[in-house]
Order: sequence, then structure tokens, then C-alpha cells
Amino acid sequence: MANYAWVLEVRPGYEEAYKQRHDEIWPEMLACLRAAGIRNYNIYRHGLTLFGSFETDDLKATQAALAADPTNARWGASMAAMMKIETDPTTDFPFLLPQQFHMD
Repeated sequence: MANYAWVLEVRPGYEEAYKQRHDEIWPEMLACLRAAGIRNYNIYRHGLTLFGSFETDDLKATQAALAADPTNARWGASMAAMMKIETDPTTDFPFLLPQQFHMD
């Protein structure tokens, strides 16, 4: 199992809406993430900066599953106005951060 992380931003004024949306996350969105192989998914916020981390066994399969899932597309569209997302053009997925340190 490998760990991955990303950094995104909440647009100013959307901090509470972003939190509320995740407090009330759609059950079908959780099912989509699980079906894509994502586990132990966490999102943290500092100011407008979001830091997310997750685990998956096969990143390419996870990315493909999310790209093909209509629920993920609907979620993304519903979040678009409140977020700044920079994606890697080679994967159409948020840029993933290189791990610098890990302690068991």
C-alpha cells in the first residue's frame, strides 16, 4: 500500500462551505472513492491551503476509476466554484507531492 498527498486551495470566502460539504459528503461519493481503491483519506486545512493524503495499492487504477466515475464528475462540478485545483496535464489529477520523510 502506498501513500500519496496533494495540496489544493479553497477560494476566499468558501472555507465554511467547503467544510460543510465534506461534513455532509454524499454516500455515493464515499462509495466511489472506496471503489477506486482509496483508503485512509484525510484532508486538512490551514488558511486557504488544503492538504490531502490517501492510500491506494494502484495509483494508475485509482486515477482511471475516478476519471470514469460519473459521481466523481458530479462532485467535482459541485466543488469547482469553491476550489483552485492545479492538475498535472499528464494525468489530469492533482499534482502529487513527493514524500520527504516517513516514520512508522
